[in-house]
Amino acid sequence: MLGAGGVLGKPLLARLKADGVVALGVGSADIDLQAADASDKLQRLLKADDAVVFLSALTPDKGRDVATLMKNLRMAEAVASAVSSVKCRHVIYMSSDAVYPFGNGTVDETTPADPLDLYGVMHKAREVIMMSAVQADALAILRCTLVCAADDTHNSYGPNRFRRQAARDGKITLGGEGKETRDHVFADDVAELIRLVLVHRSAGLLNAVSGRSHSFAEVARLVAATFVPPAEVSFSGGGGAVTHRHFDVTALHQAFPNFHFQSLEAVVAEVHRRGEGRSDG
Repeated sequence: MLGAGGVLGKPLLARLKADGVVALGVGSADIDLQAADASDKLQRLLKADDAVVFLSALTPDKGRDVATLMKNLRMAEAVASAVSSVKCRHVIYMSSDAVYPFGNGTVDETTPADPLDLYGVMHKAREVIMMSAVQADALAILRCTLVCAADDTHNSYGPNRFRRQAARDGKITLGGEGKETRDHVFADDVAELIRLVLVHRSAGLLNAVSGRSHSFAEVARLVAATFVPPAEVSFSGGGGAVTHRHFDVTALHQAFPNFHFQSLEAVVAEVHRRGEGRSDG
């Protein structure tokens, strides 16, 4: 597993070990995927009957520029070279819903990718890189939406940042009126979905989304209510164009009919419970 120390890697590794699955977690301290010798080092770890979960990526908080894009592509180049040389039996690439455009329609797996920023471009490019290195029946691509986790370090706009604001300032400030809608999923649930893909050796494209979109104002109020006394929610006014994202989860339900993402209310409550006492603001 590449990116084992991240918000998805940690719960996934714990689940696999609890199931008795032999799983090796590889972090940047073990192999720097940007280094010139990364592919060689990774090849020495891999065997043909291995399944590889590729979670490693520099997220937008690390940079939104061309330099960060190229670092991410070098990482994909190293992984693709290694898994292609070893011919690993199964590869899962964790992509992002950032590859999709924002519009009025509902998004599903047939929606054409048309990323609006370099982060989305990066993930789409890495998908293509992995597709060039792995046979279609051995490659699964999961496009994940915004992830909620108590130990999140990205501080992206949404539940994770709102919780930190409320803990630090006793209030949450939203840009504009908070009308934009997004889907949010729990890191533990995404880890379970990846586990299912591994167990069934699934291939193809699947969106890792709940199918339930909430406005940022609604999310902020849910987060605020977990504090005692409840945090204040305020609006800064202004803001750019209001964008929405809604997903059709038919393909997910067909692939794994017994799997369901938890409600945002339950996720916010659990993340708050786990985050109490943390000093990560």
